[in-house]
Amino acid sequence: MDYEAALDASLQRLHDEGRYRTFIDIERVNGHFPKAIWRRPDGTSQDITVWCGNDYLGMGQHPEVLAAMHEALDATGAGSGGTRNISGTTVYHKRLEAELADLHGKDAALVFSSAYIANDATLSTLRSIFPGLIIYSDALNHASMIEGVRRGGGPKRIFRHNDVAHLRELLAADDPAAPKLIAFESIYSMDGDFGPIKDICDVAAEFNALTYLDEVHAVGMYGPHGAGVAERDGEMHRVDIINATLGKAYGVFGGYIAASARMVDAVRSYAPGFIFTTSLPPVVAAGAAAAVRVLKTAQHLRDAQQLHARVLKMRLKALGLPIIDHGSHIVPVHVGDPVHCKMLSDMLLDRYGIYVQPINFPTVPRGTERLRFTPSPVHDLKQIERLVTAMDALWRHCALNRAEASA
Repeated sequence: MDYEAALDASLQRLHDEGRYRTFIDIERVNGHFPKAIWRRPDGTSQDITVWCGNDYLGMGQHPEVLAAMHEALDATGAGSGGTRNISGTTVYHKRLEAELADLHGKDAALVFSSAYIANDATLSTLRSIFPGLIIYSDALNHASMIEGVRRGGGPKRIFRHNDVAHLRELLAADDPAAPKLIAFESIYSMDGDFGPIKDICDVAAEFNALTYLDEVHAVGMYGPHGAGVAERDGEMHRVDIINATLGKAYGVFGGYIAASARMVDAVRSYAPGFIFTTSLPPVVAAGAAAAVRVLKTAQHLRDAQQLHARVLKMRLKALGLPIIDHGSHIVPVHVGDPVHCKMLSDMLLDRYGIYVQPINFPTVPRGTERLRFTPSPVHDLKQIERLVTAMDALWRHCALNRAEASA
């Protein structure tokens, strides 16, 4: 086989389809986020505003988070020195897990190197813990959940997105004695829609199924303590396993699950993705714990973020842009073509200093390409105004080009 030719052909397909992904080199500026510096390929630089980050509340520059990280760095040094089982468990990891267990009202929590790994490792390991487990997975679940379900082997059922009636049909058709688990999300990040947590918990109780809820895009953002949509809706106690991240609203790095002490102990004891990987550096664990602690009482940040999301949606809708609005903090603008999506992204960056990455297949289905804006409390109204003005000008420009191309 000509390996080089195969590599060239696979990369060329991405270019031909208009979905080759280009990394934008940016330098975040502490104390000034969402402002950053774009380092161009030609060596020049440009001041930009980041509109597609997952640091939803600006916690990556919060002074209490930074102080905690400095303290841990000075006290312990850089790395953890091992896996959690072999010298890699420190007081910082234990404090973080205690904060997370308290946040979700669970007995225990377990920290992983990312929420992707937490999903993959936990869902695949549950097959070993519960032989014959049937997993019922929402059709739009994140890739990490899909991989965990697939890699664990065993029976799975895919129910139509947020379709509780279909889920119930699938549950009813299976052996009542078989162990069952329903895996779903609280906020689906590409459309920003909410999962029907109460209804799914009701069905789970009826069929004696466990519930597994991914709150990755909701922790820190919803609920009186920032525990997520399940807390906001008063359903957190009915969810058996909660998965979430420390790298989005909490502004640091890592992922975790929260559940009963026995469930966490079983996953800890059996999951290769936990057992055989180096633990988070203590400095990261310390910063994450500080972020969780701060956001338990920082309702003003959540309120400001929701306000800016509503303002941006209202302004873009007024221009007639195809906004996908399900009431969450995520603001997707449907483009529907990978080439035009990349064109809009490039012009926003080059002409206006606005950075929003195009979202193309396989992250979203073909034909649903979009720009996904994530306003935060640290974006101000002048930056929103500049974004709206830029989108107005460029959307009309691209529409004219499309009309001319099809004529």
